[in-house]
This record gives sequence, structure tokens and C-alpha cells, in this order.
Amino acid sequence: MGVLVGRPAPLFKADAVLNGKDFGEVELVSYRNKKNVILFFYPLDFTFVCPTELHAFQEKLSEFHSRNTEVLGCSIDSKFSHHAWLNTPKAKGGIQGITYPLVSDIYRVIARDYDVLSEGGVAFRGLFLIDIHGVVRHQLVNDLPLGRSVEEALRLIDALDHFEKHGEVCPANWTKGQEAFTPDSQGVSSYLSHKK
Repeated sequence: MGVLVGRPAPLFKADAVLNGKDFGEVELVSYRNKKNVILFFYPLDFTFVCPTELHAFQEKLSEFHSRNTEVLGCSIDSKFSHHAWLNTPKAKGGIQGITYPLVSDIYRVIARDYDVLSEGGVAFRGLFLIDIHGVVRHQLVNDLPLGRSVEEALRLIDALDHFEKHGEVCPANWTKGQEAFTPDSQGVSSYLSHKK
């Protein structure tokens, strides 16, 4: 599929570990008309860049929730592997303390549907912002050694929220509270005229 922006997010129902301990299922459609979703893929449990990202999302989880956004992590590992890693202390490279759902994509269907499956059979570091209507509004795919910015994910949620509430577009490097403008010639001219 390549670029999913502007399209309905591919639906899935899959095994997961919930609340850092309980086995259950995650069904993407259950968030529709209720919450935005940040769905991020990571290559494998018990690796090296991955735990830094998972902890970074956990550290900002309350900020995602305050923006009516659920965070879902996903890799090709089994739910049992997720559970074992969740029971490994942070000081030993584990992800103990992670409370958002970790989805098991053991058959690689979800990674394939989101077009993030590498030739090596693991997912690239894909991140998708799915709006409350189930439409992909942003996607980012990093190669395996390149960790993501959680702050950028939050900034994009704020930008989407601003646009939806005010109809104004958000310029480069915009952050919440900064000036945005109407999506027309007058709006951009006015914005650029006082930017030095």
C-alpha cells in the first residue's frame, strides 16, 4: 500500500498484553468514534533501541491520554514474548512498567497491511496517527537503527486537533499555542510577512 495517509487504517484484531500483565485482544475498530490512536511498530522484543522507545512512550502516556489518544505498540513477537519482556526490569534492558497494550503480530499480517515489513521479516519503526474516524492522518517509517521522537508524535496530535477545531493549518515547527493561519493565499502571506 505504501502511503496510507488519507485512507482508512487497515483493521486488525490480535492478541496482546494489556496493562503490562494481562493477556487479551486489541481490535482497532473498537477505538473508532471514541479515540485517536498512535500505532507504532518496533522490530523485536529483547532488543536495543526498542526499549528506549517503549519507555519514552510510557513516560508521555498521560499526555497522549489527555489528548484523547490511545497508544498501541506492535511487533512480530508472541504475546508470551511480550509478557516475558514486560517482566524484565528496566535495568536489565526490559520494559517493566509499560502499561499500554502491546500487540502480537506473530503472523506478520498487521506489519504487511501497514507496509512496514522489512525483507528480514521484522517491522521497520513505523508510526501511524489514526484519527477518531479511523483514517490515517500521519505516518512515519524509520529504518531499524533510528529511534523516533515521541515529542513529534504529540506535536502532530496537537496540530491535527488545532486544524479540526479551528480550520487553520499549522506551519513548519508549529507547536501548541503558536500562530497558525487560514489555508489560503491571504493566510500564508500574512503569516510569512511578519516572520523574519
